[in-house]
Amino acid sequence: MPSKADVKAWKAQLVAQAEQQILKLTDSDQFKKYLNTLAKFHHYSARNIDLIYAQNPQATQVAGFKQWQTAFNRTVNRGEKAIRIAAPIIKKLTPAERKRLDTTDERAIVGYRYLPVFDVSQTSGEPVLSAKDFVKENLADHQNVTSLYNAFKDYLNQQTDLKVSEVPLATLNGAKGYFQPNTNEIVIGGDEPDNALKLKTLYHEYAHSQLHGLKSAFKDRPRAYQETQAEAVAYVAMQNIGVDTGNYSLGYVATWAKDKAVIHSALSEIQQVSNKVIELSDGLTKQLGLQKEPEHDLKKLSAQELNKSYQGLQQQIQQARNPQQKSELQNKLNDIHHEISNRTQKQLQAFAEQNPSIKQPKSELDQSLKR
Repeated sequence: MPSKADVKAWKAQLVAQAEQQILKLTDSDQFKKYLNTLAKFHHYSARNIDLIYAQNPQATQVAGFKQWQTAFNRTVNRGEKAIRIAAPIIKKLTPAERKRLDTTDERAIVGYRYLPVFDVSQTSGEPVLSAKDFVKENLADHQNVTSLYNAFKDYLNQQTDLKVSEVPLATLNGAKGYFQPNTNEIVIGGDEPDNALKLKTLYHEYAHSQLHGLKSAFKDRPRAYQETQAEAVAYVAMQNIGVDTGNYSLGYVATWAKDKAVIHSALSEIQQVSNKVIELSDGLTKQLGLQKEPEHDLKKLSAQELNKSYQGLQQQIQQARNPQQKSELQNKLNDIHHEISNRTQKQLQAFAEQNPSIKQPKSELDQSLKR
């Protein structure tokens, strides 16, 4: 069995490797091109984001008619209906208006006009880099992830104050799931076909609940921090069970944490939650019989290790109450006893061959025949 120090080192290594891989990705030329692409898009207010979503829930990247041509070398398709956003009308104030409005500002917003913009899906032309170029959603499936997902979901529903439910992916507007702090609820896309991605999403939303819930220490972190932390926890948790989600997770994190300082600060805070998730997963996989205790090759163990295992098994047998468990422990004890006996016989035989002048004691059987 690995020691507590070994387990602690393994968990720390997983987090450190996650940070290194994300930083490596942000140094790539492809990612720098992506950042340059993002810089060309305007940053819209929350009000305009709501307006865009209300008119086209599938919109991902929007720009004006001329901006698509000049900045992206794309044209709006004929017959496309524009999305309207609010643009402020700013007026230079006269001294009398400043006095009436009780302001020292020279300019003020006096109204709004609605300008047309178009989503990238309404245009044609040169390709536009997007998060999907870094986030690959087809994970390598893994045997038993479905049973682990169900066990983890049941544990959260039955043993914690969280409520986990499932809804169709079509109702999540492109997301795989979400955490609602006000109700302490996790919602997962139940019809996600990739079982590994479904489990990763549950890890992600659970991390949000632990790091960014109403009573959490890091609840006020910026969105980039929160998403970086939650996905890094999910990545580490999946790595721990042997499923590499790097194609998805690392790209997802990089699209949020564009600043290396954000990556480093965000990841430095996830160690505790990562450890908790790993411990939960390890416990559940053991209960499900998906995780076997490491099988030691008895022939490779030292005499001291054999004796220690022998004594440990004796204690476990004494404490065992389940007859089946007791029988399995006894079988292991017999195997170790047999290995110790074989080694002793070989050592005695080798000693006798090396020292032929030493008279060997006669066996009790030989002595009894001569009486």
